[in-house]
Amino acid sequence: MNKLAPQLPGVRGLGEYLREQRESAQLSVRQLSAAAGISNPYLSQIERGLKKPSAEILQALASGLRISAESLYVRAGLLEEPVGGPLPGPDARTALMSDRRLSDRQRRIMIDLYDSFVTGADPADASDSR
Repeated sequence: MNKLAPQLPGVRGLGEYLREQRESAQLSVRQLSAAAGISNPYLSQIERGLKKPSAEILQALASGLRISAESLYVRAGLLEEPVGGPLPGPDARTALMSDRRLSDRQRRIMIDLYDSFVTGADPADASDSR
């Protein structure tokens, strides 16, 4: 590691998580940086734990990765973890967003359905007149 550019405390875990998500989505640094509207070197520095991104940058990265911005906010220390801590195992949202066999519409529907189960909300937002 370069002595002139030390890693920032707590940022390494975020960078590793971002890299894992990028690789899971089968995106290169160049592809994700273009999708998020940030430079390649800046994304690389974030992944290596050298830079701490703002909430705005995290939102752009989440959009580019098609994952929840909340998961990145928690990793960056901007939000607290849900009561009871994180669930073990892979993130269901990440798995759904990474599955290239699904269309964008199918992904949104599956994530809405998943969210309804984990939050206890009705996926139709109570608009179902049954």
